Order: sequence, then structure tokens, then C-alpha cells
Amino acid sequence: MKGIRIMELIRCLSSQFEKITDFYKYVIDNTPHMEQYGRWVYGQHPTNEMIVSYIDGGYMYFAEDKGKTIAAVALTPFQTSAYREVAWSADLADDEVFVVHILCVDPKLQGTGVSKQIMDAVIELARSMDMKAIRLDALCCNEPAKKLYEKCGFTQMGIQNWYADNTGWIDFYLYEYILR
Repeated sequence: MKGIRIMELIRCLSSQFEKITDFYKYVIDNTPHMEQYGRWVYGQHPTNEMIVSYIDGGYMYFAEDKGKTIAAVALTPFQTSAYREVAWSADLADDEVFVVHILCVDPKLQGTGVSKQIMDAVIELARSMDMKAIRLDALCCNEPAKKLYEKCGFTQMGIQNWYADNTGWIDFYLYEYILR
């Protein structure tokens, strides 16, 4: 499947809930070293409730190749209070920040450049919405994610110790990409 070019991120509709949840389950079950890097366990992270809230808010997106889902991501046009604790490079209002959540790519396409294409599409979508920055977090143990975000021009801005149902208390890297 080399040579895939992501043309757009497609906003997920509520009628596509099962398609998206099946994709996340597939990615979790088939990603090598998931227990080491991402530590996702469907039902703990992500959850059905989480995905429903992203879909209902208009924040869930996916990408396809020849009708097959190859990536999914939630993108909120605001940051939550937990992100205010970080020493970001720019002091921005919550609604000036695009935040990336639960990015995943078909395991068969990992390492082919699709993840970078998805992040490029995220950057373009944020620009089209006049956002000033994109921010995200990743588990400190998630080396593939760290490499991806840094390759895409994101800057690591700090570490926060947060609780997640699938990991307990754990350190997260915080990344930022300024759009100005």
C-alpha cells in the first residue's frame, strides 16, 4: 500500500460509530508493541463514550484509501484545563488551540509515511480554522509517536504526570506546533 496520498480528513458521522470503533479495536489488536508504546486497551482508552463524544462534537476524523479506513484521529478546537498547567511557548486562549487525541494508523501502514501525511492534514485543518497552535500529549514511553511529532515540526514543551485508566499515573510528553 505504499504510495498512498492522504487528500483529506473526513469528519465522522454518528452513523459511522461502529466503523470507527471497529477500526480502533483492529489497530489495538494488531499494532506491534502496543503494550509497550501506546498501552491502549479498548474500553479503557479509548472508550465508546469517548468516541461518541468526539463524534457528537464534530471532532472525530478518519482517512480512507479505496474505501478502507486507514487512520483515525480526534481533533478538538480547544484545550482543556489540564493543558493550562504546561509552560507553552505561546500564551493562548483555550479556543485558539487545536488538540490532537487518539491518533491511530492501520498497522500495515505504519512506517510508510501515512502518519506524517495525517499530521500534515491536521496542520492544514487547524490553519483553515484560524487556530494559533496545535498541542498534544503522548506517553513518554511511546518512542514512535515522539519521533513522528518531532519529524512533523512539533516541539516538546514539558512532561506532565497524569492519570489514565489504561496506565494509572504515568508521564506524558507535551508537544506544540505554532501556526502563526
